[in-house]
Amino acid sequence: MEPVSKDEQTTSQRVRRRASRPAGPVKSGSAEAVEVHVEVADEPERTAKPTAKKVKTLNPVKPPPRRRAHRVLVGCVALALALLAIGGLAASLTSLIVQQRHADAEQARDRRFVDTATQMVVNMFSYKQDNVDDSVNRFYNSTSGPLRGMLGANNNIENLKALFRSTNATSEAVINGAALEGIDSVTDNASVLVSVRVTVADIDGTNKPSMPYRLRVIVHEDDAGHMTGYDLKYPDGGN
Repeated sequence: MEPVSKDEQTTSQRVRRRASRPAGPVKSGSAEAVEVHVEVADEPERTAKPTAKKVKTLNPVKPPPRRRAHRVLVGCVALALALLAIGGLAASLTSLIVQQRHADAEQARDRRFVDTATQMVVNMFSYKQDNVDDSVNRFYNSTSGPLRGMLGANNNIENLKALFRSTNATSEAVINGAALEGIDSVTDNASVLVSVRVTVADIDGTNKPSMPYRLRVIVHEDDAGHMTGYDLKYPDGGN
């Protein structure tokens, strides 16, 4: 018999069985007992098969439901923001309008100071023989303060009328330019520089050479807003 390897010894078990013969004489020629070796292979170990678990089918994940918008709250907030924006715009527009009105009022007041000064100078130098009294009275009525006091003293108004009549002439004044120097906010007096050219014509209508004059007219504004010539000066001799 072939020798059994060590591996086979470890994996198989040798079982010896003794052959027996029935009682009585041996029929065959050999009286020796025969040993029969039978190899019985070990049963392979049963491996426990894992029981298959049922796999649950996963449903696709859906996004959570959206919350319904607070339409009333959103509408109120939007309305409030719109009202604030409109209010801010209206306030800015009102401020601009008020500022523009103030600027226009200041410009109009400055213009009135200049117009009052130039009109007084025209009244002072302009007259005709047929309206000397009206011309002098118009000039006198457009004055106030120290200038009016000087003209009203010592019968100066009547003397001025007599002087104009004695010349048998007419006079015309043309304003070349006028500029506001400044305004005193305490006394409400304004200083205005006036440039004028005066042309005198004799009784025959012949014009004499015109004479230029430069005057500084002080204009006063009273509480009622009425403006008059307050004082009169001739800077640098008036020429």
